[in-house]
Amino acid sequence: MTPAQTVQTASVPAPVASYDDLLARVRAGELGPDPAVLRTSVAFTTRQAVRHDGRGTGYRNEVLSLRLGGAVGSCAVEPGALPDSAVEECVGADVATLLDHPLPPVRVAALDAYLMHVTPHTPANGAEAVSLPAGTSLKKSQARARAVVELLELPAGSAVLVVGVVNSLLEALRSRGLDYVPCDLKGGVTEWGEPVLTDALAEAGRCDALLVSGMTLGNGTFEPLRRHALTHGKRLVLFAQTGSAVLPRLLGQGVSAVCAEPYPFFWLDGGPGTVHRYTAGEVR
Repeated sequence: MTPAQTVQTASVPAPVASYDDLLARVRAGELGPDPAVLRTSVAFTTRQAVRHDGRGTGYRNEVLSLRLGGAVGSCAVEPGALPDSAVEECVGADVATLLDHPLPPVRVAALDAYLMHVTPHTPANGAEAVSLPAGTSLKKSQARARAVVELLELPAGSAVLVVGVVNSLLEALRSRGLDYVPCDLKGGVTEWGEPVLTDALAEAGRCDALLVSGMTLGNGTFEPLRRHALTHGKRLVLFAQTGSAVLPRLLGQGVSAVCAEPYPFFWLDGGPGTVHRYTAGEVR
């Protein structure tokens, strides 16, 4: 090789360090097409109330979803919190504009749609497909819960911080002999009468691992929990209808595993479904 010759090497993007870093890199077009040239074709909300047969408590959901090509990105919000104007502002808008929208849930849904468009949930991108059986809403909820809780990989007696209380998840933890501290901004009580605490970060120190809803992306509570897990070497597992394509990008940066569930969600129909599991170290 002469001095004038050089070796060309492929550029490997540095790992994404945080949610804000991921957002900034997508805005800059570092992880795919320029978001300014991509436009959403559909924007919609999904609202539901549920009380499974045999359960004494129920809950409500509201989700903002954006369609970009064949991809749908979503972010859950507290029922009634999203102004009706948000849907009109999102439809037909370019992704770059939506990534700078003043409402955090719009930014999350736009980022999710973009990353779903760029890196769909496929084995080549590190996803393991797990089938959910057809059946009642409770049967499907319990099947999803088992798929999520398996990712914790904890011995019986360990304590799990649960952020975003879903009774089927608590039931799955109980069946594995795992203790838990239920947390949710809404407070209240679990199906078993346990108080639901509202300050998750304040309770994290007494737990061995964290089991966290993707909804934390939209309400601004995700990053402190991720930093806690990273700093203390704790396992952080996410169950993600919100940000299902966002959170796998943070594997290895405090995130240990993700159970990603893009739209349509398990509670929308009685047919079979699929969730996609990711673990740190898998190809993406």
